[in-house]
Amino acid sequence: MLLSLLSFLSLGPLALRVVGIATDPTSSQLQDRAFVSGNWGLTQPGKTGVSAMQLAVVSESTVIVLDKIENNPDLKLDDGRAAWVSELNLNTNKVRALNAKTDTFCATGSFLGNGTFVSSGGTVNANDLTGDGGFQAIRLFNPCTDGTCDIVEDPTQLHLTSKRWYPSSVRLDDGSVMIYGGSTFGGFQNQAGDFNNPTYEFFPPKNINGFNGVQIPNKFLNDALNATHFPIMMLLPSGNIFIAANQQAMLFNWRNNTEVARLPGIPNGIRVTSPYSAGAVLLPLTPENNYTPEVMICGGSNVSDAIDPSQISSQTPASAQCARMVLTPQGIAANWTVENMPQPRVMPELILLPDGRVLIVNGAQTGVAGFGNVGDQIGESNADHPALTPVIYNPSAAPGHRFTSEGIPATTIPRMYHSTSSLTPNGSVLLAGSNPNSDFNPTAKYPTEYRFEIYSPPYMFQPRPTYTGLPATVDYNSQFKLSVDLPFSLLEIPFATHGVHMDQRYLKLRSILSLDRRTLTVTGPPSARHYPPGPAYLYVVTNAGVPSFGHRTLIGTGASPPQ
Repeated sequence: MLLSLLSFLSLGPLALRVVGIATDPTSSQLQDRAFVSGNWGLTQPGKTGVSAMQLAVVSESTVIVLDKIENNPDLKLDDGRAAWVSELNLNTNKVRALNAKTDTFCATGSFLGNGTFVSSGGTVNANDLTGDGGFQAIRLFNPCTDGTCDIVEDPTQLHLTSKRWYPSSVRLDDGSVMIYGGSTFGGFQNQAGDFNNPTYEFFPPKNINGFNGVQIPNKFLNDALNATHFPIMMLLPSGNIFIAANQQAMLFNWRNNTEVARLPGIPNGIRVTSPYSAGAVLLPLTPENNYTPEVMICGGSNVSDAIDPSQISSQTPASAQCARMVLTPQGIAANWTVENMPQPRVMPELILLPDGRVLIVNGAQTGVAGFGNVGDQIGESNADHPALTPVIYNPSAAPGHRFTSEGIPATTIPRMYHSTSSLTPNGSVLLAGSNPNSDFNPTAKYPTEYRFEIYSPPYMFQPRPTYTGLPATVDYNSQFKLSVDLPFSLLEIPFATHGVHMDQRYLKLRSILSLDRRTLTVTGPPSARHYPPGPAYLYVVTNAGVPSFGHRTLIGTGASPPQ
């Protein structure tokens, strides 16, 4: 069996994939076109301890799960208080409480270049252990194998320079994190005035463009009001950042604090950021397409952001639109191309799979994100009619033939507001969370949900490639050798919250397979702009579309970002 590709995936934020080139003179550069057909598996193996508002895969076997402070009954801290952060072991399905001090309600998360997970922002709650709450919080977490690691948090010494509730973040090509937008206190959506925080900042802080470690004003965040919570952000191979909020989009140069280009607006008046949440993904970057970036945004709503939320209905249909744009001058001039999902979705999540396809899960068919706002709430939920059947999207297929749900069973668990999902290192997909309630509520139509589910694509039931020899760090344009038992692939897994998967990325790598098909010589990513320094999961994928387990490495040198 031939090797189809290698890829790195960011299972939180980023993904990376490697191209396999066989040395057999009868073979040429192989293309990733085959996928395993058949039935998907679906299991409910356990609970997450806290409701999974936010989620990030932090090692090959563990996931960090973050909730807001509330009366979670299943998991307690040593002092008897209800936990709101947990670590889930994917091998044993056991959870343990982590000791956050501040409220992680609607925080963001990213990984630094040295692999440290950074949670930033949040809100205030009377039950946290500080007087200032989580608005300016920075929380650090380094995974371990002995169950002793915990969240590091010192609000007096380590904090943001301004309050941020519903911000987004993106890992940059120097391994640091840019934290962008949000509000200064809670509300249904962002709005002008003291509520809005139209700025960004860096962690670790930077002295850049005349701003020494403090927040930097950003015009786009004012122009895009009102619905600008959790902006969509993606680092591009040019080093610029794609940003979308509400109905607008732009390219931004963070190094010189300039807007490179204001892009055509989201088609058909669709709003794509919270509370009219769409899902978004940067489609696979491959040598075959010269690592040309193309963004896709699916779902959302055309509800007005200028009316009182009490005039919005939980029964208003969401958008079924998927809009794609190639982010080159020619692609921007050609504007967005539009196709439609089989059903409308608000709060969908788009997950890159090791075989290069996109899985669309979670969300609702009507209403908007949030709880306790619209005029005809379902309990407290602003949305109704859960989207229970996942959809596979094949970006390389011909238009009209890209969506399918064949062989995928529907879940019986509504995944509404405050749901999450993620690819896991073994190639399965984890679904968790759902809590459109102000506090723990087990009896609502859409209750506080602790059960997690695992979707297993058909490739999980095939003979799978294995490999050994992945270095702890992989530097740019460096070469390393893997001992392979075909087939295999590579991804980075991102942080997920509110339908936004911070830093999700898929990069296909170049490699040479030996004549005996037992050794693979792999070349690292072309540059830090193609794949920013930090965690990545390497998958080896056969030409039949079967991936290996995704082993974790650090791209770059593993050093801490500049301070």
